[in-house]
Amino acid sequence: MEKWGTNLEFAKRYVSEKVLRELLNYLSSDPVNHIERLLSIGKLLARQEGHKQNIVALEKAINSNQAIRQLAEGVLGDAHPNILQGLLYNFFVNSMLLGVPRQRHLSETLGYNIPHFILVDPTSACNLRCEGCWAGAYAQHDELSFERLDRLCAEAKELGIYWIVMSGGEPFMYPCLFDLAARHNDMAFMLYTNGTRIDDRVADQIVEVGNLSPAFSLEGWEERTDRRRGPGVFKKVTAAMDRLRERGAVFGVSLTATRENMEEITSDGFVDFLVEKGARYGWVFHYIPIGRNPNPDLMLTPEQRAYMATRVPTIRQNKPIVLADFWNDGELTQGCIAGGRRYFHVTASGAVEPCAFVHFSTHNINEHSLEEILRSPLFAAFQKRQPFCGDHLRPCPIIDVPSALRDIVAESGARPTHAGADEVLKGEVGEHLDRRAAAWAAVTAEVRSRQTMRTVG
Repeated sequence: MEKWGTNLEFAKRYVSEKVLRELLNYLSSDPVNHIERLLSIGKLLARQEGHKQNIVALEKAINSNQAIRQLAEGVLGDAHPNILQGLLYNFFVNSMLLGVPRQRHLSETLGYNIPHFILVDPTSACNLRCEGCWAGAYAQHDELSFERLDRLCAEAKELGIYWIVMSGGEPFMYPCLFDLAARHNDMAFMLYTNGTRIDDRVADQIVEVGNLSPAFSLEGWEERTDRRRGPGVFKKVTAAMDRLRERGAVFGVSLTATRENMEEITSDGFVDFLVEKGARYGWVFHYIPIGRNPNPDLMLTPEQRAYMATRVPTIRQNKPIVLADFWNDGELTQGCIAGGRRYFHVTASGAVEPCAFVHFSTHNINEHSLEEILRSPLFAAFQKRQPFCGDHLRPCPIIDVPSALRDIVAESGARPTHAGADEVLKGEVGEHLDRRAAAWAAVTAEVRSRQTMRTVG
């Protein structure tokens, strides 16, 4: 119970201690057989009607869909008590049920938007050199100080932000990672990782600290993953998954969909393999031609993207894993989430970018406070244009509405954060993105028709 100390004091400002104690007791003792009661308490904790409705929908899904119930029971039944305390409680209670309403209240009173989470690269160091890495063009010797990251977390919590996502570089190469997580034990941390540094010692640390969840990057099966990431990487990743599953950690995967691997990473066989290994969630990114050696020919074709728009929701309905497709799930997020609307990105040099894939900046966290960043002209230019398109199947200012990104950069005076970052605005890459955006716009009506038929069916 001690690990919940900070969390409990934070939550008690909004709800009764009796309700919280009841929630913690159910999490501590046989949570699987108390799923319905946990959901009922969640409805009591929810401060927004939308959150209550989401919990009701989840309750119905658990009772009617075997895959979703299997996922819920697996997470609650297999997770180590430290993970139930430090990760799930922090994410669902501190971040979502209590943090989001505080964010919205402060957004209205302070006059600038407060996002749900922050994506941070603590270091640009990486032990791999993957072909086409989106972060591969950043300087390879940058690292944020522990003091600045500590202060960023403290600033975030003052605004109701209790969810930090990390990428890199390789976040498990950051020397103060576990110190930061332990110091902010009321926050949830998710880390995009290549997985090669999670040995037995690191796996033990993940469970001990309790509030970290790795998301392993894979390209598909062993041959395809090792071709891009290096010989033996696939086996190292799956071994790390085994270590974490055995210890009761909660982890997921990160999959980049390209023209070459799209069917492989969404196949029944591969998804079933991820579930068997213990992955509980997955993020699907569409390949964007930025970073190291950008290659527009690897982008999904409009026909492939249309397939993904129906395939990923089918997986969500039929497999015990939560899979999100950032670009095709625009309807769920009501458009683009970047630019400080729901999140923003901080590089290892401190440069603040609207998105992990929009490598332009006007501010640096080593020189500005979080408030100054959220008031920045770059974020203002982003948010006044969101959503960038009335069709939420076209949410992105990079690949769906490229003209919007050009206008944002020009209006805000944002500068590229590395050499070549501005190629998305001009030249061969820019022209390719314009053509691809037009081609995708021409087929979205057909995609919507398929989605409607699937829903009705």
